[in-house]
Amino acid sequence: MFKWGRTASLWGRSLACKYTSYANYATTKKFFKNTGIIYSDGRYEITLDQRKLKTPSGRPFYVESEPLALAISEEWDSQRDTVQRSSMHLTSLCSTALDNPNHLTKFDLANYLINYLTTDTLLFQSHDDDALYEMQQKEWDPIIQWFCDRFAVNMKKVRGFDAPTIDSNTKSILTRHLLSYDFAAVHGYTFGVDTLKSVILMLAAVERQITAERAVYLSRLEEEFQCGYWGRVEWSHDLSQQDLQSRLSAAMLIIHFQSSNIKKQSKGISV
Repeated sequence: MFKWGRTASLWGRSLACKYTSYANYATTKKFFKNTGIIYSDGRYEITLDQRKLKTPSGRPFYVESEPLALAISEEWDSQRDTVQRSSMHLTSLCSTALDNPNHLTKFDLANYLINYLTTDTLLFQSHDDDALYEMQQKEWDPIIQWFCDRFAVNMKKVRGFDAPTIDSNTKSILTRHLLSYDFAAVHGYTFGVDTLKSVILMLAAVERQITAERAVYLSRLEEEFQCGYWGRVEWSHDLSQQDLQSRLSAAMLIIHFQSSNIKKQSKGISV
């Protein structure tokens, strides 16, 4: 239906394929007892029984944020009898950012996110179910208004399947905002947006206007609406919801820790 730029389509396919290949390894028996962190030359490396963790392509695995290193170490330490790599989103996201298999730049990622706006979930509201439309107005419209106020843009939702028009000023403002982050953080944005199917919700979550749990609920609003009529299949709907919250939380942590680390380094330089 929509025409995507070459960079956007390549990144969308590569992110899905590469992240899946990194995250969905076959479950293996736990092969280590202790985890640790080594600090050297301004970066933190994770150790498993004194052996340094590596990315899937064999590169040294490292991060530049101590809190993020602690979170990743805890992710490994929390594994029990088996290593469930499919649940280790922080490790997988950082590995993908380090390996960067398609040699994408921060601008490529930002361009993908800007193009995603034309398919943002919140901008497509029901045209054939008035009850659902009322629910979307109540739940989504305040977030859209926050987004417009926060970035001084004018976003228009649509009722139906025609793509909304995103003006050049909006694209320029959001591009500058995204490029103010480092590569790993923009990579986190990309994964979070693909999780929520919404740039607007992702930005609201990162800027603490809504929680990760709330963001996932809003991204699944139509499904939640249908569940109100037909009921929930707890083992299915609840599992899906928890998985999305876990993925989104990992993306938000990477963005937060990477941004905090940059601010800390800047303060250190200015002293």
